[in-house]
Amino acid sequence: MSERPYKTLSKEASDAFVVNKSRFIGYAAPVDTEEEALRYIQSVREQHRDATHHCFAYIIGRNAGIMRYQDDGEPSGTAGQPIMEVLRQKQLVNCCAVVVRYFGGVLLGAGGLVRAYTKGCALAVDAAGVAVMEPSVRIQAVLPYGLWDRVQYQLSTQPVALEDTQYTDQVTAVLSLRETDQQIIEMALAQWSDGRAVITELDRMYYAWPDGEDSA
Repeated sequence: MSERPYKTLSKEASDAFVVNKSRFIGYAAPVDTEEEALRYIQSVREQHRDATHHCFAYIIGRNAGIMRYQDDGEPSGTAGQPIMEVLRQKQLVNCCAVVVRYFGGVLLGAGGLVRAYTKGCALAVDAAGVAVMEPSVRIQAVLPYGLWDRVQYQLSTQPVALEDTQYTDQVTAVLSLRETDQQIIEMALAQWSDGRAVITELDRMYYAWPDGEDSA
Protein backbone atom coordinates (compact mmCIF):
# COMPACT_ATOMS: atom_id res chain seq x y z
CA MET A 1 0.00 0.00 0.00
CA SER A 2 2.96 2.30 0.74
CA GLU A 3 0.80 5.04 2.26
CA ARG A 4 1.34 7.13 5.35
CA PRO A 5 -0.74 6.68 8.51
CA TYR A 6 -3.34 9.30 9.31
CA LYS A 7 -5.39 10.18 12.38
CA THR A 8 -9.15 10.24 12.65
CA LEU A 9 -11.80 9.67 15.31
CA SER A 10 -12.46 6.21 16.73
CA LYS A 11 -16.23 6.60 17.00
CA GLU A 12 -19.08 9.06 17.28
CA ALA A 13 -19.39 10.69 20.71
CA SER A 14 -20.63 13.78 22.51
CA ASP A 15 -20.15 15.74 25.71
CA ALA A 16 -21.70 18.86 27.22
CA PHE A 17 -21.06 21.70 29.66
CA VAL A 18 -22.68 24.95 30.81
CA VAL A 19 -21.04 28.37 30.95
CA ASN A 20 -22.88 31.53 32.08
CA LYS A 21 -26.23 29.76 31.63
CA SER A 22 -25.52 28.78 28.00
CA ARG A 23 -25.44 25.04 27.40
CA PHE A 24 -22.94 23.73 24.86
CA ILE A 25 -23.08 20.19 23.48
CA GLY A 26 -20.17 18.97 21.39
CA TYR A 27 -20.53 16.17 18.87
CA ALA A 28 -17.77 14.50 16.87
CA ALA A 29 -17.69 11.58 14.45
CA PRO A 30 -15.50 9.95 11.80
CA VAL A 31 -16.70 10.59 8.24
CA ASP A 32 -15.26 9.53 4.89
CA THR A 33 -16.85 12.04 2.52
CA GLU A 34 -18.20 15.58 2.54
CA GLU A 35 -21.68 14.20 1.92
CA GLU A 36 -21.38 12.05 5.02
CA ALA A 37 -20.22 15.08 7.03
CA LEU A 38 -23.21 17.12 5.88
CA ARG A 39 -25.59 14.29 6.78
CA TYR A 40 -24.05 14.11 10.24
CA ILE A 41 -24.42 17.87 10.74
CA GLN A 42 -28.05 17.64 9.66
CA SER A 43 -28.72 14.78 12.06
CA VAL A 44 -27.40 16.88 14.96
CA ARG A 45 -29.53 19.83 13.85
CA GLU A 46 -32.62 17.65 13.78
CA GLN A 47 -31.82 16.31 17.22
CA HIS A 48 -31.56 19.88 18.58
CA ARG A 49 -34.12 21.77 16.52
CA ASP A 50 -34.70 24.29 19.33
CA ALA A 51 -31.01 25.13 19.85
CA THR A 52 -29.80 28.67 19.16
CA HIS A 53 -26.74 27.70 17.09
CA HIS A 54 -25.32 24.61 15.39
CA CYS A 55 -21.70 25.45 14.58
CA PHE A 56 -19.46 22.97 12.84
CA ALA A 57 -16.22 22.10 11.11
CA TYR A 58 -15.09 19.13 9.09
CA ILE A 59 -11.94 17.93 7.37
CA ILE A 60 -12.09 15.41 4.54
CA GLY A 61 -9.25 13.60 2.79
CA ARG A 62 -6.01 12.07 4.04
CA ASN A 63 -4.24 15.25 2.98
CA ALA A 64 -7.02 17.49 4.37
CA GLY A 65 -8.11 18.46 0.87
CA ILE A 66 -11.55 19.64 2.03
CA MET A 67 -11.87 21.90 5.08
CA ARG A 68 -15.13 23.66 5.89
CA TYR A 69 -16.55 25.44 8.93
CA GLN A 70 -19.55 27.61 9.80
CA ASP A 71 -20.40 30.03 12.63
CA ASP A 72 -24.17 29.60 12.17
CA GLY A 73 -25.07 33.08 13.36
CA GLU A 74 -22.35 33.54 15.97
CA PRO A 75 -19.95 36.49 15.41
CA SER A 76 -17.48 35.74 12.64
CA GLY A 77 -14.49 33.74 13.77
CA THR A 78 -15.86 32.83 17.20
CA ALA A 79 -17.31 29.37 16.58
CA GLY A 80 -16.58 27.45 13.40
CA GLN A 81 -12.94 28.45 13.20
CA PRO A 82 -12.15 27.49 16.83
CA ILE A 83 -13.79 24.13 16.21
CA MET A 84 -11.65 23.70 13.11
CA GLU A 85 -8.50 24.63 15.05
CA VAL A 86 -9.11 21.82 17.53
CA LEU A 87 -9.32 19.30 14.68
CA ARG A 88 -6.23 20.73 13.01
CA GLN A 89 -4.14 20.84 16.17
CA LYS A 90 -4.90 17.18 16.79
CA GLN A 91 -3.98 16.45 13.15
CA LEU A 92 -7.33 14.80 12.49
CA VAL A 93 -8.82 14.16 9.05
CA ASN A 94 -11.98 12.44 7.82
CA CYS A 95 -13.84 13.85 10.79
CA CYS A 96 -16.68 16.22 11.63
CA ALA A 97 -17.46 18.17 14.79
CA VAL A 98 -20.64 20.07 15.66
CA VAL A 99 -21.09 22.23 18.75
CA VAL A 100 -24.67 23.06 19.66
CA ARG A 101 -25.47 26.09 21.82
CA TYR A 102 -28.58 26.79 23.84
CA PHE A 103 -28.33 30.50 24.68
CA GLY A 104 -28.83 31.17 28.37
CA GLY A 105 -29.41 34.93 28.22
CA VAL A 106 -25.90 36.05 29.18
CA LEU A 107 -23.57 37.35 26.46
CA LEU A 108 -20.16 35.67 26.50
CA GLY A 109 -18.23 38.11 24.33
CA ALA A 110 -15.93 37.11 21.49
CA GLY A 111 -13.24 35.64 23.74
CA GLY A 112 -15.79 33.71 25.76
CA LEU A 113 -17.36 32.26 22.63
CA VAL A 114 -14.00 31.16 21.25
CA ARG A 115 -13.18 29.42 24.53
CA ALA A 116 -16.60 27.80 24.74
CA TYR A 117 -16.63 26.43 21.19
CA THR A 118 -13.04 25.28 21.55
CA LYS A 119 -13.95 23.42 24.73
CA GLY A 120 -17.10 21.94 23.20
CA CYS A 121 -15.16 20.46 20.31
CA ALA A 122 -12.26 19.29 22.49
CA LEU A 123 -14.61 17.48 24.87
CA ALA A 124 -16.35 15.72 21.98
CA VAL A 125 -13.05 14.69 20.39
CA ASP A 126 -11.77 13.37 23.72
CA ALA A 127 -14.98 11.36 24.13
CA ALA A 128 -14.70 9.96 20.62
CA GLY A 129 -11.04 9.03 20.95
CA VAL A 130 -8.33 9.22 18.31
CA ALA A 131 -7.45 6.29 16.07
CA VAL A 132 -4.38 5.98 13.89
CA MET A 133 -5.36 4.62 10.49
CA GLU A 134 -2.30 2.69 9.38
CA PRO A 135 -1.59 0.70 6.22
CA SER A 136 -2.44 -2.81 7.31
CA VAL A 137 -2.90 -6.32 6.00
CA ARG A 138 -5.45 -9.01 6.78
CA ILE A 139 -4.15 -12.57 6.78
CA GLN A 140 -5.64 -16.00 7.31
CA ALA A 141 -3.78 -18.65 9.27
CA VAL A 142 -4.89 -22.30 9.19
CA LEU A 143 -3.26 -24.63 11.68
CA PRO A 144 -3.93 -27.87 13.60
CA TYR A 145 -6.40 -27.53 16.46
CA GLY A 146 -3.94 -28.87 19.00
CA LEU A 147 -1.52 -26.02 18.39
CA TRP A 148 -4.03 -23.21 18.65
CA ASP A 149 -3.83 -22.56 22.40
CA ARG A 150 -0.11 -21.93 22.19
CA VAL A 151 -0.41 -19.76 19.10
CA GLN A 152 -3.35 -17.82 20.51
CA TYR A 153 -1.43 -17.07 23.70
CA GLN A 154 1.54 -15.77 21.72
CA LEU A 155 -0.70 -13.67 19.49
CA SER A 156 -2.18 -11.98 22.57
CA THR A 157 1.25 -10.47 23.23
CA GLN A 158 1.61 -9.07 19.71
CA PRO A 159 0.25 -5.94 17.94
CA VAL A 160 -2.41 -7.86 16.02
CA ALA A 161 -6.21 -7.87 15.98
CA LEU A 162 -7.91 -11.29 15.92
CA GLU A 163 -10.89 -10.68 13.63
CA ASP A 164 -12.42 -14.15 13.40
CA THR A 165 -11.79 -17.73 14.51
CA GLN A 166 -13.44 -20.87 13.12
CA TYR A 167 -12.97 -24.29 14.64
CA THR A 168 -13.19 -27.60 12.78
CA ASP A 169 -10.52 -30.30 12.77
CA GLN A 170 -8.29 -27.28 12.19
CA VAL A 171 -8.42 -23.68 13.34
CA THR A 172 -8.84 -20.88 10.81
CA ALA A 173 -7.92 -17.49 12.24
CA VAL A 174 -8.22 -14.15 10.49
CA LEU A 175 -5.81 -11.51 11.75
CA SER A 176 -5.25 -7.83 11.02
CA LEU A 177 -1.80 -6.34 11.49
CA ARG A 178 0.26 -3.40 10.37
CA GLU A 179 2.11 -3.78 7.07
CA THR A 180 5.32 -2.99 8.91
CA ASP A 181 4.75 -5.98 11.21
CA GLN A 182 3.72 -8.49 8.53
CA GLN A 183 7.04 -10.22 7.97
CA ILE A 184 7.91 -10.66 11.63
CA ILE A 185 4.40 -11.84 12.58
CA GLU A 186 4.26 -14.39 9.77
CA MET A 187 7.70 -15.70 10.74
CA ALA A 188 6.56 -15.92 14.37
CA LEU A 189 3.39 -17.81 13.36
CA ALA A 190 5.53 -20.33 11.53
CA GLN A 191 7.72 -20.75 14.59
CA TRP A 192 4.86 -21.04 17.09
CA SER A 193 3.10 -23.64 14.92
CA ASP A 194 6.24 -25.69 14.21
CA GLY A 195 5.96 -24.67 10.57
CA ARG A 196 2.46 -26.10 10.18
CA ALA A 197 0.48 -22.88 9.84
CA VAL A 198 -0.71 -22.16 6.30
CA ILE A 199 -0.77 -18.39 5.89
CA THR A 200 -2.68 -16.57 3.16
CA GLU A 201 -2.86 -12.83 2.62
CA LEU A 202 -6.49 -11.78 2.19
CA ASP A 203 -6.34 -8.05 1.55
CA ARG A 204 -4.67 -4.74 2.33
CA MET A 205 -6.45 -1.78 3.86
CA TYR A 206 -6.26 1.02 6.39
CA TYR A 207 -7.02 -0.21 9.89
CA ALA A 208 -7.83 1.85 12.98
CA TRP A 209 -5.20 1.34 15.66
CA PRO A 210 -5.57 3.21 18.97
CA ASP A 211 -3.49 6.36 19.15
CA GLY A 212 -0.29 5.79 21.08
CA GLU A 213 -0.38 1.99 20.82
CA ASP A 214 3.08 0.51 20.73
CA SER A 215 3.81 -0.79 17.26
CA ALA A 216 6.94 -2.68 18.31
